[in-house]
Amino acid sequence: MTIRRRLLDYVRSRLGSEPVPLRLVFWDGERFDFAAAPCVTITLHSRGPMKKLLRGDFGGLGDAYVAGDLTVDGAIEDILRIGVMLAERLGKSSAINRLSRIARFIPRRHSRRKDAADIGYHYDVSNDFYRLWLDQNMVYSCGYFRSGADDIDTAQQQKLDHICRKLRLRPGDRLLDIGCGWGGLLHWAARHYGVTGLGITLSHRQYDYARQWLVADGLDGKIEVRLADYRDLSEEAAFDKISSVGMYEHVGAANYPVYFGGVARLLKPGGVLLNHGIVATDPRGRAQGPPGGEFIDRYVFPGGSVPHLSRVVFEVANAGLEIADIEDLRPHYACTLLHWVRRLEAAREEAVRTAGPERYRIWRVYLAGMAYAFDQGWLSIAQVLASKACKDGPAPRPWTRAHQYSDDPEPTLAGRLDWQSH
Repeated sequence: MTIRRRLLDYVRSRLGSEPVPLRLVFWDGERFDFAAAPCVTITLHSRGPMKKLLRGDFGGLGDAYVAGDLTVDGAIEDILRIGVMLAERLGKSSAINRLSRIARFIPRRHSRRKDAADIGYHYDVSNDFYRLWLDQNMVYSCGYFRSGADDIDTAQQQKLDHICRKLRLRPGDRLLDIGCGWGGLLHWAARHYGVTGLGITLSHRQYDYARQWLVADGLDGKIEVRLADYRDLSEEAAFDKISSVGMYEHVGAANYPVYFGGVARLLKPGGVLLNHGIVATDPRGRAQGPPGGEFIDRYVFPGGSVPHLSRVVFEVANAGLEIADIEDLRPHYACTLLHWVRRLEAAREEAVRTAGPERYRIWRVYLAGMAYAFDQGWLSIAQVLASKACKDGPAPRPWTRAHQYSDDPEPTLAGRLDWQSH
């Protein structure tokens, strides 16, 4: 029996009696349909991917996909549905896979040099590439939808405003944005809320873009952007408000005390922090869903780590900050990612021209896979709002969340009780 026949018999046996609308095409043109009217086609351009598929080596199949030795055609939602089915039914727990799961719990070294290299790998692709599928403010984090029908520009404007309202930004406030990206939040806060501030990033291309944008709009006198590591900030108690949006995932679990401790040091007494980031839904931080995490670690976000929300809460509190509010945005990120992958697919030719075919293939499957993971509840995302105590006690904060959803510029604050009047 040839290896080709072995593969077909193996796949059929693992898929069971349920018809799977999949077509498998071999490098010599021979094809096999696992159901009538297949909606997804996997083309093997050499024998290598065939052997990986037979072994259930989905890490190796990911490598073959990136290299172009294996191509997948079809609507992205069908590709995801059938891909998950194949991973669940064909994937095997090899020794390498078992070791990779153990390795998730081994603290990784996050030196300044390595973090800068990891950030550069992901973000210094091409500003033109990201501009193709991000919104007009170049916001590369979860949007905020009033309904699922919002377009991506509207959702991201709503997210920027939601953050500003949560932070209760006022004219004259000094805002620090850690991991400021292309400067969207700082730009919005300066124009609409009259703040001054500082943004830091390790991405050279983000830094150049943000600087040029601020100068073009006359905001360079109000907002400074630095190419800097969060560990290098020396401003003691210098900021009224601090935002960290999609940043702490790059920090590494071993560095959480340093990171949140640094945030607490940089905040003025009475200051407010908003930390916005991805969280695991498993309490122990274990990966959920079928195999695939190693693809993201290798090709998308090297060095990233995602804790459970309870770990974030612990680290924020351990840094001496009082938690005031937590909001889960899981459905919002699923919707955001779906917008992004649709826009990327619509700009395929330009994306390949600006970033290359490998990068297009990686980002297409990454964005779609992440959308599926959030939609399935395998991952979530949370905004944690916290404050630094004043010299005489806890920082005042609003009685309700009404200020987050109304135009009331001055919510009534709940400070310490007047014991005599009570």
